[in-house]
Amino acid sequence: MADLTQPPDIDEALRRLIEQPSYAAQVLIVFARMLELDAAETATWTARRRAWEIATDAVLRELPEVVSCDSIQRAQGALPDLTGNITRGEAALRLRAAARALG
Repeated sequence: MADLTQPPDIDEALRRLIEQPSYAAQVLIVFARMLELDAAETATWTARRRAWEIATDAVLRELPEVVSCDSIQRAQGALPDLTGNITRGEAALRLRAAARALG
């Protein structure tokens, strides 16, 4: 007789999937992580741009284009104000709050 294995608990798998942040939220979280590497420095346009590029590439590069484009639009729509003379750490805090709001 063949060995029988217990099928995965579908409810548990779905619960874990639903609890994961959306791709857009993940982009904002990685964006925040990149900025907080030098938290005390000013969040310059160049630093923000580079952190954004790293985040989108890290989270979205393996996804279909339609999913990637939608996620970028959602993340951009949720971006908080990062202008002014704020530190990279402050920018990261604002990005994490925006990511939580996205879910």
